[in-house]
Amino acid sequence: MPPEVLLENMKCPLGCPPEDETILVGRDRLHNLPGEFTVVKCRTCGLMRTNPRPTPRTIGYYYPDDYGPYHGTRVDHTKLSDGPLPPWKRLLKRVFQFNTQCLPPLPPGRMLEVGCASGAFLHRMACQGWEVEGIEPSEDAANSARLLGYPVYMGSIEGAPEPDYLYDLVVGWMVLEHLHNPLLALKKLRRWVKPGGWLAISVPNAAALEFRMFKDAWYALQVPTHLYHYTPRTLEMLLAKTGWRREKVFDQRILTNLVVSLGYCLQDKMPRSRLASYLVNFPNIGVAGNLMLYPFAYVLSLFGQAGRMTVWARRME
Repeated sequence: MPPEVLLENMKCPLGCPPEDETILVGRDRLHNLPGEFTVVKCRTCGLMRTNPRPTPRTIGYYYPDDYGPYHGTRVDHTKLSDGPLPPWKRLLKRVFQFNTQCLPPLPPGRMLEVGCASGAFLHRMACQGWEVEGIEPSEDAANSARLLGYPVYMGSIEGAPEPDYLYDLVVGWMVLEHLHNPLLALKKLRRWVKPGGWLAISVPNAAALEFRMFKDAWYALQVPTHLYHYTPRTLEMLLAKTGWRREKVFDQRILTNLVVSLGYCLQDKMPRSRLASYLVNFPNIGVAGNLMLYPFAYVLSLFGQAGRMTVWARRME
């Protein structure tokens, strides 16, 4: 373990007895940084978590400047409107945004994005008439979003101050699994939305067959930055515990997890394999790769096996 990284042991956040089952031991495959990390499963509720884990003050070591979401969400700040798109591009955007960043049917209002990175989604929603704000722990990414003209709090959701007004919608795309205290975060967000307000989040689906197949080589495992590993059941329990009622679960139609996981397995056996390198770099291919695999992803999503899920929840009164 790097000397600058401190670890902490944490009990199940749902208040269960301290009885855990060890599921696997993994490592950082995203950036190949040192350290091994254990994933355990609560024997009472089934929620999986990385334990022990890096402390909030030292986990930044595993978020280097080239962390993918920081760069993948950058927007040219000189272009403050999207402009009209050709029909075929509009169709592709609808196909690949559905079930990944899909939203409840709401008119434009006030929206908060937790983990807004460099601001691409804030920009998209602002162009559709929404008043947007963000929360982002990375200083560089937060500043990139601010350059677009959007108010962004630089820090964690757990430490964020109370807002001046309530939101109609809160979103978090692949964020909840990164939070050290998801209960505190979800309780805060419930207070911050209007009565009947909405939450839209996406997380990896650890109930998918690919998790059991690939284990520590599962692309969506991403220890140690992924601190929790949710299934539809455990996520619903967490939401209910914090005052949210799950409304819908969508299985995403993207096979990135599967492709990269195959690359990791091949890389373990043949480190210099060109095919392994190609598979591991699949997320950088963009729309073209996902379009090619979309029919297969669609079929797997029908059975809840695409490896990622988007969830809508509503504030309970």
